[in-house]
Amino acid sequence: MSTIEVDVAVIGAGTAGLAAYRAAIAAGKTAVIIEGGPYGTTCARVGCMPSKLLIAAAEAAHATQKWAEFGLRLHGEVEVDGKAVMARVKRERDRFVGFVTRGVDGIPAQHKLRGFARFVDDRTLEVNERRVRFGRAVIATGSSPCIPPLLRAAGDRLIVNDDIFDWDALPRSVAVFGPGVIGLELGQALHRLGVVVHMFGRGGSVGPFTDPALRAYAEKTFRGEFFLDADAEVQRIERITEGVRIRYVDSNAADRSTGVGEIVVDYVIAATGRAPNVRNLGLEHTAVKLLSNGVPRFDRRTLRCGDTNIFIAGDANNDLPLLHEAADEGRIAGTNAANYPVVEPGLRRAPLAIVFSDPQLAVVGQRFADLDPSRIVIGEVSFEDQGRSRVMLRNVGLLHVYADVDTGVFLGAEMIGPDAEHIGHLLAWALQSGLTIAEMLDMPFYHPLVQEGLRTALRDAQARLEQARLEKTAPSRYPMAA
Repeated sequence: MSTIEVDVAVIGAGTAGLAAYRAAIAAGKTAVIIEGGPYGTTCARVGCMPSKLLIAAAEAAHATQKWAEFGLRLHGEVEVDGKAVMARVKRERDRFVGFVTRGVDGIPAQHKLRGFARFVDDRTLEVNERRVRFGRAVIATGSSPCIPPLLRAAGDRLIVNDDIFDWDALPRSVAVFGPGVIGLELGQALHRLGVVVHMFGRGGSVGPFTDPALRAYAEKTFRGEFFLDADAEVQRIERITEGVRIRYVDSNAADRSTGVGEIVVDYVIAATGRAPNVRNLGLEHTAVKLLSNGVPRFDRRTLRCGDTNIFIAGDANNDLPLLHEAADEGRIAGTNAANYPVVEPGLRRAPLAIVFSDPQLAVVGQRFADLDPSRIVIGEVSFEDQGRSRVMLRNVGLLHVYADVDTGVFLGAEMIGPDAEHIGHLLAWALQSGLTIAEMLDMPFYHPLVQEGLRTALRDAQARLEQARLEKTAPSRYPMAA
């Protein structure tokens, strides 16, 4: 068995792994990047980019449904050519993947190692018939879809979101399990492209929301467009000749005893979350301490696993599975691995998550569930009567902003509504700048924009802050006895 020696070994050639490798090389260290699967990041191959291609087609098809209210007439129906839709999705997907693979092609051959890596000890990896002796290692192995055992009864008609982008044409019907980020985006897009969609969830969760008001609003909104049961009781799934039969109890029914339903669909899509790819790495042979899910304990500021020479970045650490976070984490982990034993905190940006459904969803900073309700005020705005939103017939939405009751500092927000991707960015910049609600209100709001709705929510929060201060400083109604 041959052995190679490097300063930094990077396991995984996705977004985080490539960033870590480049940071190590930029620091003047020797490095190898190890990959057992296909080159091309999750985002480019099966994630954010191909899903947005499908969503773009769905938005174009759906736009005509508002024409009548604008006073426009469409003679005939819009025809969705499923084969043409999927042909464009795959063509553009391959183009995005090509950008990534060309970048990998530019890495010297002696710096790349194909195969799946396992730790032998704290300084050694085994990859096929080779050993890699390293000074430091970066784990950037990404994640894989989770599939609940119940869904496996669908047999060969069970797919994960990754598989959708290999379809040559659109099916007639699907059941989507998981109304989270992936499920909502793809399920709604397929519905708008003419696919009959049934979506099932558990526990009432919809999207990334933790605020009960936002969760309820989102469920009502999406349920008004396609079948959505956010707290489904699925009794049976079976593969039959025609496809997959699903028997369930509709939690939306007034009487659950009479709410039993049965459907037959072409495919079952498991959008039930992703798990970090860490279980087959041999981490038990290292000094790394593991959590119950097999993920190493790590410092999210430095990405270092305990006090070891091993770092972890991207989806593999199960922290913030987003492309921009993976890129930041890879850079931090790679830089610290290169400079080890000198390890320093890297820049972590304000948390921001966006769901590209319609209406869009956004969560910024601390979520409602992360906060003490007695220590915050909530500013609210409905977009149902917001001027620009009504002009564009996009007047569906709700925004909650959270502020510290004592300091007035903006802490976070949850939103469903028009232009949430843009409003979310504004709020993330404000959060990273440490602004108070009053300082945010000093910023310009051009008229007429959807962003004026944000100003309404901020004004509501400021009024609540001022009321809280008055109540805190008001003299007691009943003076103490002398």
